[in-house]
Amino acid sequence: MLDHHDRILILDFGSQYTQLIARRVREMNVYCEIHPWDAELADIEAFDPKGVILSGGPTTITGNTPPRTSRELFESGRPVLGICYGMQCLADCFGGSVQQSGKREYGHAEVRIQGDCELFDNLGEAGLPLPVWMSHGDAVTALPEGFETVATSDNSPHAAICHRSRHLYGVQFHPEVTHTEHGTRLLWNFVIHICRCRADWTPTNIVEETIDDVRRRVGNGRVILGLSGGVDSSVVAALLHEAIGEQLICIFVENGLLRLDEAVQVVSTFSEHMGIPVIQVNAENEFLRRLNGVSDPEEKRKIIGNVFIEIFEREAKKIEDAQWLAQGTIYPDVIESAGAKTGKAKVIKSHHNVGGLPQEMKLKLLEPLRELFKDEVRRVGLTLGLPEHMVMRHPFPGPGLGVRILGEIHKDYADTLRLADYIFVTELQHSGWYEKVSQAFAVFLPVKSVGVVGDNRAYEHVIALRAVETTDFMTARWAQLPYDLLARVSNRIINEVPGISRVTYDISSKPPATIEWE
Repeated sequence: MLDHHDRILILDFGSQYTQLIARRVREMNVYCEIHPWDAELADIEAFDPKGVILSGGPTTITGNTPPRTSRELFESGRPVLGICYGMQCLADCFGGSVQQSGKREYGHAEVRIQGDCELFDNLGEAGLPLPVWMSHGDAVTALPEGFETVATSDNSPHAAICHRSRHLYGVQFHPEVTHTEHGTRLLWNFVIHICRCRADWTPTNIVEETIDDVRRRVGNGRVILGLSGGVDSSVVAALLHEAIGEQLICIFVENGLLRLDEAVQVVSTFSEHMGIPVIQVNAENEFLRRLNGVSDPEEKRKIIGNVFIEIFEREAKKIEDAQWLAQGTIYPDVIESAGAKTGKAKVIKSHHNVGGLPQEMKLKLLEPLRELFKDEVRRVGLTLGLPEHMVMRHPFPGPGLGVRILGEIHKDYADTLRLADYIFVTELQHSGWYEKVSQAFAVFLPVKSVGVVGDNRAYEHVIALRAVETTDFMTARWAQLPYDLLARVSNRIINEVPGISRVTYDISSKPPATIEWE
């Protein structure tokens, strides 16, 4: 499918912003992939990128064994853009000097453009300050032969450099983050203007090419899909139905840990309104029995995943002539799983859908969204005609309420949380805040608190509310919801949800480790 598209390669040196670089390139409708910094030159040649971007990273080029890219890459004729550590790696490779900076730069800074480098076209006039985001302790102190300085800052005499004839560029700041003014334009200059990539990685093209690819691979075979009702599996279902029609069979497992009326809505949408066959399995008792007495969040995740696979296998065996298993794997899943396997990234969450195909099922794996980010999945879903409320709904983790009930799971806890979560989300929708926040949900805390309900003291459970804003689902900040909205939500939960005496709003800077968001 990718043979028809120009592409950019991103070599990852471990920066927390690497996926942001990829998202910015994809937003230009240009395909790109993230590969490890030590990718073999033969693999890079096989990928055949129009240009290469070197990410930042946590290490220092002045260390004993810093990660370095082969000079052959820089001599391949392809344009290269080094960002932060990537720029230092570029300068070091050609004999420049990189030293520990006398004053580190982390956060807001200003650079001043010098000269007329095409990387800075339409970013502002020479000499005027350009707000950027810095994150470095080392700095280039002497340029290699053939390079010139095209931007400076107070603490970086070479804040941006270039080698015009080789089309090699480096910036000490991070153009991929929103704090850098005109950063997207700088990346556009590199990807579109310098690398001359065609902007044809569009939802319409993705849908058409994926449908052709699925039809070619599947032929007359039958495909089974585990339908969860989440964005990814819903888009996969719609995409496969468009491609192969009745050859697709969906299995929906009710695990007792879904949102309020989730099962009814999913089955109704796909079976009745879209004509996609759905086999519904009510397994609430089986899940709750296996989870009895378990409080560790990771153990709960594994149990929920294992039970799901057992039930799915059991149901799949009843379907004759099944040859394929479809999954809603998306590109961030692939990146994180690959990083965990190579040791180049920490495991943030475990995935049951990446490489999770049980061998005894003897089915071939089909992952039509494997190359897409979440925002691309959503655009594909809208292109396919899925309802906007389904495609744009907040993410819901695979284990469902299982990781939003802290401690042991009981049915009455799940029922309580379901209703509280429904009230929270409904009030966000009515107030217009649902679209302003990226994810919002309620959490059942395994503690009790004293409260006053009417004329009586109450010693009952606590519900925590969580709402975050994010553009990439990698970093986030708590959403500053209006007090009157929080008061309305709290009053409704106290009055309408039995067994709750207190509601609290979480304003930590990132989601607690025990509450998974996807």
